[in-house]
Amino acid sequence: MSNHYLVTGSGPVGTTVALNLANQGHSVTLATRSGSGPEHPGIQRMRADVLDPAQVAAAMAGATAVFHCIHAAYSARAWTETLPRAEELVLAAAGERGIPVVFPESLYSYSNPEQTMAEDSPRNAAGGKRGVRTELLNARADSGTNTVSVVASDFYGPRVENAHAGARMLESVFDGRRLLAIGNPSLPHSFTYMPDLATAMVRAAERPELWNGVLHAPTAPPSSQRVMAEAYAAAAGLPAPKVSGMPGGILRAIGLVHPATRELAEMAYQFDSPLVMDSRRSQSLLGLSPTPLADGARATVDWWRETHTG
Repeated sequence: MSNHYLVTGSGPVGTTVALNLANQGHSVTLATRSGSGPEHPGIQRMRADVLDPAQVAAAMAGATAVFHCIHAAYSARAWTETLPRAEELVLAAAGERGIPVVFPESLYSYSNPEQTMAEDSPRNAAGGKRGVRTELLNARADSGTNTVSVVASDFYGPRVENAHAGARMLESVFDGRRLLAIGNPSLPHSFTYMPDLATAMVRAAERPELWNGVLHAPTAPPSSQRVMAEAYAAAAGLPAPKVSGMPGGILRAIGLVHPATRELAEMAYQFDSPLVMDSRRSQSLLGLSPTPLADGARATVDWWRETHTG
């Protein structure tokens, strides 16, 4: 059965979700302010500003569900200025139509990230970007619209560039350069394969019994930044790069005079201690399993070679 869906945002998440749906034979409206997005016969790219109620309503026409995947500049200020209002408008429009909204979500709101984070772990983090994510989750729960938030750890995979296991790591592998990682590169750290997040979001939209809660995207057992670089190198048939780490304290010191580094340093706690996400309960509910690291690394390396090398 073919359905019509709205996807907002054409970053790595929105693009991967839209292609997942279109490749299943569904029709997709991909709404962005610029009208950008992948070319596919099942995807209609549309210019729409999610801060404009009329444009949101027009983009949502005929949709069975909404996948709200927009992002904003990586700062608490930008998030506060944009994300709550955008979600409020999307939730209101979807609620009027009786359709669910599916959100990608991060681990930022979890209160105790030093402990293994499962679906029922407390999510009451306050302040900065962590507090923004907590407030967004609370607003979704209070909205009266059916929602489901699918949490992922740090991304890797095709189309993922601006991430710890993204372009910088791949460039180190392919150029034979030392990788300067954040924090301790040997600590256990969960990484979520982007296509696994997209598959989980699509599956969640199809399961009303799973709405109005938080799920975890299928995520393989924790590896580390060093292991991720080694997996890329093995997939590429290249030597593993040398890896060193920059402690969070150094980032915080630089951040005193460099705003962009300050935003990164705020989240350095995720790399100064193990960061472990448990997705087993959601995997059982969704009937999904995470992609093995070797397979995900191979697909990522193939994509990188196709799009970034001669």
